[in-house]
Amino acid sequence: MKFLQPEGWKPARGYSNGIAARGQFVVTGGQIGWNKDQEFETDDFVGQCEQTLANIIAILAEAGAGPEHIVRLTWYVTDKVAYIAGQKELGAAYRRVMGRNFPAMAVVQVTALIEDRAKVEIEATAILPDDHEGNA
Repeated sequence: MKFLQPEGWKPARGYSNGIAARGQFVVTGGQIGWNKDQEFETDDFVGQCEQTLANIIAILAEAGAGPEHIVRLTWYVTDKVAYIAGQKELGAAYRRVMGRNFPAMAVVQVTALIEDRAKVEIEATAILPDDHEGNA
């Protein structure tokens, strides 16, 4: 995996501007902040984000991937203000689940998600290197 940082650009903080990778492509559907039984345990924005990221990691594990293999996350949030206001707590929750892995990311505010209680939906793209153990 190669991080793409154009010369002279100010470094991205908490994400990467771009990543080049080669290997097995793994994608998740949009995940939301409910548990494995499709039940919300919290209506807290940061709490739902942490659960959503944990759901993504569980799905990637099925392919033998982990957070270090994620090359892109697309976040859909229903409240931009909550996202910005919760940056410190969100960063801590992110690092608890993802470690210090910062893929390319986009965050988009949407008016609503399909599940009424959902405050965030995240899609992930991961690439398992060709030499990764367990690659088909």
